[in-house]
Amino acid sequence: MGRPPPCGCVWPVGPPLWAPPRVWGPGGGSVVGGGGGPPPHDADHHLWQLQVLAGLHAQRPEMVIGFEMFPRRVQAVLDRWVAGELSVKEFLARSEWNTVWSQPAELYLPLFQFARLNRIPMLALNIDQELTRKIAARGWDGVPSAEREGVGQPAPATAAYRKFLHEVYRQHAEMPARSSKRASGDAAFANFVDSQLAWDRAMAETLASQAARPAVGAKPLVVGIVGSGHLRFGHGVPQQLRDLGIQSVGVLLPMAAGGDCDELRPGLADAVFAVPTRPQAVAEPPRLGVSLENQDGRVLIAEVSKGSLAEDSGLKKGDRILTVAGQPLAGVSALLPAIRQQPPGTWLPLQIERAGSTIEVVVKFPVTR
Repeated sequence: MGRPPPCGCVWPVGPPLWAPPRVWGPGGGSVVGGGGGPPPHDADHHLWQLQVLAGLHAQRPEMVIGFEMFPRRVQAVLDRWVAGELSVKEFLARSEWNTVWSQPAELYLPLFQFARLNRIPMLALNIDQELTRKIAARGWDGVPSAEREGVGQPAPATAAYRKFLHEVYRQHAEMPARSSKRASGDAAFANFVDSQLAWDRAMAETLASQAARPAVGAKPLVVGIVGSGHLRFGHGVPQQLRDLGIQSVGVLLPMAAGGDCDELRPGLADAVFAVPTRPQAVAEPPRLGVSLENQDGRVLIAEVSKGSLAEDSGLKKGDRILTVAGQPLAGVSALLPAIRQQPPGTWLPLQIERAGSTIEVVVKFPVTR
């Protein structure tokens, strides 16, 4: 494994918001793509996107921001949000957030708030998921042009992009298990490539329409917030932008600071920011929620806390604990480690003596603490 990059380093060399001057030089109608990692999404990657937007906006106040999360049909909602006409709740409801995007809105709201506060136009870049599914099932040619939402014929995928997409195809959660054994030349994979290219093309067309729009003063800097898989090595959206005549394109990507420097191959992006690893909170040890007492070598429950795991499991005051996970209980000191070492989401059987009867109680520890 290569040497991990230091936190905050940028590759190639430069300060934390470095990129070639052509990306946001004065007067250029450039397009910049800011990527995020694949799910599960790292919140710090989205904070990095916010930092990049703020840095770019300081240098190029004339800006437009496109977002992969929104399909084109909700553009009017984005316009109203930027104009300050909608609350957060209204914005998320009218943009159909829970339907169009599967990630928590909290990860993205700082970006949306930044656009609203600075009155930066937001662009809905995506197509409807239904269209993506249709193309994945039938191929590009199998979907009538009237149903393509005005998306033009995409530029064909390069061999390198097809190789990347085949790995995605193999791992795709919605594909049948046998898909991992399919060849990269089969019909289903060809349709999958068509669907990804349509996705890339739709986003590129919206970005390009803004970059090419005549402007009275300086042309705006057009920024696209899209997943890194649509940007890496100039494939995806950058390739479609070039096919549309937009040559001034920059790609900025985050990576984990503890990542492999060998991944930083030439052509990956114009700049890569190493995001520091966020410290993980130490989980509280599980608690049963009882007070115990030792009477002549017997472990008795003296009190049961209301709403505790013990109460939920059916333990009661006065119960004597005989065994834990099938092992005789020697004393109070032996019970506490057994409880605290219990992994989340597991069950712990206890044998209890109550009113002269022996009963089994199963303590079910929650998945999260």
